[in-house]
Amino acid sequence: MQKSLLVEFLGDTPFIRVVDFLLENSIFDYTKTELAKNVGISRASLYNVWPILEKYALVKASRQIGNATLYKLNKGNPVVQKLIELDLKLSREYADIVVAASKPKSTSA
Repeated sequence: MQKSLLVEFLGDTPFIRVVDFLLENSIFDYTKTELAKNVGISRASLYNVWPILEKYALVKASRQIGNATLYKLNKGNPVVQKLIELDLKLSREYADIVVAASKPKSTSA
């Protein structure tokens, strides 16, 4: 699995992986089990970082299906909004680098 720009920039930790996944899939909601599976971390690792996600309200409960609670990114949170901005900025910077690298170099005689 290729690392996203955000994970490359901020580091490959379970917390960053969860945040990155939620940023990339912000229109969907997930159970904690689904999050752990999709992110590629154990449920224990997810439960280690979950208190931080809740403490800073980066996630919010979206609905209940039976006994399972589904969660999604809390886009109304100012910190989440800044993370979205950072993710977009990193993408733009990377795109600029790729474009500049693909342009033929001019030779002057």
